[in-house]
Amino acid sequence: MIFAANFKMNHTRASTREYLERLEGILRVEEYPFKVLVFPPATALCEGTDHITVGAQDAWGAEHGAYTGEIGLQQLREFAIDTVLLGHSERRHIVGESQERIAEKFAFYREHGFEIVYCVGEPLEVRKEGFEAVAEYLWEQFDGIDLDYERLIVAYEPVWAIGTGVAAETEQIAQTHDELRRRIKRPVLYGGSVKLDNIRSIAALENVDGVLVGSASLEVESFHGLMAAVAPGQIDMD
Repeated sequence: MIFAANFKMNHTRASTREYLERLEGILRVEEYPFKVLVFPPATALCEGTDHITVGAQDAWGAEHGAYTGEIGLQQLREFAIDTVLLGHSERRHIVGESQERIAEKFAFYREHGFEIVYCVGEPLEVRKEGFEAVAEYLWEQFDGIDLDYERLIVAYEPVWAIGTGVAAETEQIAQTHDELRRRIKRPVLYGGSVKLDNIRSIAALENVDGVLVGSASLEVESFHGLMAAVAPGQIDMD
């Protein structure tokens, strides 16, 4: 199972370093059978630890160049980073990134062998139209994306559940992940107000391979609590 923490525009370089040190200490003792990813803000990028992979929340599809405000391959290589999060709904809906631009970034980092956590999700108005509309909307977000890429991880995040405190119903998550599994053989994570009181039911779903966590990952105790809740012996993962 994969646990991914997306800090978004939270934490500083100092607090990220402290976070990683504390979480690494816990993981070293607990020896959970989980893959753990942490995505700090660009100013706090650093090398990962023995048990934690550090990735970038986004990156431009170039090694370097005249792209004001962006980071690229050159900056990521400085910290030995080869994991990147692409296509997050906040990039799509707030920043205004097009599918064409996201696919260009995907192709660039695929070419350089990066592990790519690729995000898809539907807004509330699409969800209200019914599941057929949801499925169509989600598959459109895979235009130009290589579903067979061996280092691909997909993250499904319903836009209406991100940062709202309201997670999708278990049945909705299961139905959507089942649909994605029809064509995607790589891990599929769920994100969208993942917290302690719903992690067990989400993790137990057949086609959920992990979670992408926002606010509940900002404190070490909270993020670790999610892992502890579904550690072997705590929940039937079969």
